Amino acid sequence: MVVEGPTRGRVYFYLILTTFFWGGSFLFSKIGLREIPPLLFVFTRFTLATLIMAVVFARRLRLLDRTILRRGLLVGAALGLTNISFVFGISGTSISRAGVLNNLFVLFIPLITKLVWKDRIGKINLTGLALAGAGIWLLATSGGTGFNRGDLVSTLCALFIAIHIITVSKVLRDDDVYLISLVQFATVALMSGVAALATSPVPVSVSPLSLFALVYCAIFPTVICFTLQNSFQRYVTPTRAGLVYTLDPVWSLLAGFFVLGERLLPLECLGCGMIFLAVLVPLGVRYVAESQILKRYSRKVFY
Repeated sequence: MVVEGPTRGRVYFYLILTTFFWGGSFLFSKIGLREIPPLLFVFTRFTLATLIMAVVFARRLRLLDRTILRRGLLVGAALGLTNISFVFGISGTSISRAGVLNNLFVLFIPLITKLVWKDRIGKINLTGLALAGAGIWLLATSGGTGFNRGDLVSTLCALFIAIHIITVSKVLRDDDVYLISLVQFATVALMSGVAALATSPVPVSVSPLSLFALVYCAIFPTVICFTLQNSFQRYVTPTRAGLVYTLDPVWSLLAGFFVLGERLLPLECLGCGMIFLAVLVPLGVRYVAESQILKRYSRKVFY
């Protein structure tokens, strides 16, 4: 009996839905961080996510072994650095700028693989890096806030996102994705919890809106997004998935404009646009090359 995978339309629908929830995490994290210290926000978010995963997938817990625990801790450490830098980044800049800068992970991946495994970067990635550099320069020299500390941390977050993606591809094998996610979430909660105990005061009171933002971030961009990504990304190539994920900053830009009333100066818009193109152009070229290879292959099979 052959089990067919989901249709292409269903795959892309759920991957786009994933980007929508991730985009929402910029908005709701920004709202929650008005009253909740960054490290405490991350700790509470991932503690809730860990508890939800433990309850929903309780029957799988008996399959948890040292191998899953070790691999989950490794990728969880990278995820922890990603999310800690994420909240500090958006605490210091607009979600519009943070969303665009976070997407630089697409360019950091070939840089890291070049430095560590001596992989070839390629001219198209170098073009993307040049565009990104020009975009960051425009942000730094604009008449607004310039390239501030929040922008720098958001760029660092993009580096950690790239490290997390590479770690997942290098460390994980045919592991139970739900147990791996559970261990990852618990690792992030532990990392941020230890840091929060040392540095973050507990707020005296938290508004219902901030609590809602916290619960949203625990459920939608954490539990649901990881489940959807693990379930559907395997049915498309990394290039096609990367193109879908470029929607993340689009949602954050829209949320910043319509909900938070964020406005970018013309030079800031141009800088963000160049950074967006820096990510989109290499992915677009890879997509075209990938499509041509698939066409040649299909012709050979047909004839």
